[in-house]
Amino acid sequence: MKVAENTVVVIDYTLTDNDGQVIDTSEGAGPLAYLHGAGNIIAGLEEALLGKQAGDDVKASIEPAKAYGERHEDMKQDVPRDLFAGVDNIEVGMQFQSETDQGPVMVTVVALEDDMVTVDGNHPLAGVHLNFDVTIREVREPSAEELEHGHVHGEGGHHH
Repeated sequence: MKVAENTVVVIDYTLTDNDGQVIDTSEGAGPLAYLHGAGNIIAGLEEALLGKQAGDDVKASIEPAKAYGERHEDMKQDVPRDLFAGVDNIEVGMQFQSETDQGPVMVTVVALEDDMVTVDGNHPLAGVHLNFDVTIREVREPSAEELEHGHVHGEGGHHH
């Protein structure tokens, strides 16, 4: 069976940036299972795996536009530290959910001043060229429940 829309795909992967730094890997964590075409993984990787089958090794170089998008400097802003009431020790790298006019956005603390905190609403991998080294372990039909829920259940997938 080949990877196609609405198939369950089980992969082992290593993700690196253009400098060869490992960003993420399934090694030691077990394979990743996803429902192809349901938006469970980035678009560029879905495109690279389309038509492949179990046993195939795929190397894919994904530009930011087909991954987590380009960085937008206007998504960084300084906010008063008192908006973080209840958080005793704010540190660079911490993430918070912020309510905006467009809905909730995850922001990352990138700098601290006495009374101000600089947060960044870009995804941490925005603007990063991603390189995947993937081995396809399995391709199968989804269950009716997996199709209805839009994700894979069980090993490597979603657990309710």
